[in-house]
Amino acid sequence: MFNIVLYQPEIPPNTGNIIRLCANTGCQLHLIEPLGFDLNDKRLRRAGLDYHEWADVKVHSDLSSVCCKADSCYAISTRGKTAYTNVDFKPGDTLIFGPETRGLPSEYLDSFDQDRILRIPMRAQSRSLNLSNAVAVLVYEGLRQNNFADASTTRAL
Repeated sequence: MFNIVLYQPEIPPNTGNIIRLCANTGCQLHLIEPLGFDLNDKRLRRAGLDYHEWADVKVHSDLSSVCCKADSCYAISTRGKTAYTNVDFKPGDTLIFGPETRGLPSEYLDSFDQDRILRIPMRAQSRSLNLSNAVAVLVYEGLRQNNFADASTTRAL
């Protein structure tokens, strides 16, 4: 469905939760090194339960290794001006998220058109959402917009 890119993720349970999300939604997960953990970390495996075998996960040495056409690529950042709800997501779109403690680097965000840097609205005094929650918000908005294509709605959570 969508390509989810985690740039230098730091917290194993967040990535484990996102692996589980991708396994259940058909999204492909791209992890950009360096990772803040080993892929065999027990906290990552516990959070992902037994979904690792069902998720399509690729590890890349750097962000330039992930091919992303300008018209199908979005950076997600608290510095964005465009609300994620103001975008028409299409299957194959790429959503790029930064590390938990610092977000995407400014020099990378500067390479995007402003309307392709998306934000999740929240209260002014808030810093950010948990990474796995933010990914879930965007993925399910994209699925909703596409009538949950490739996702079965017959099974309960």
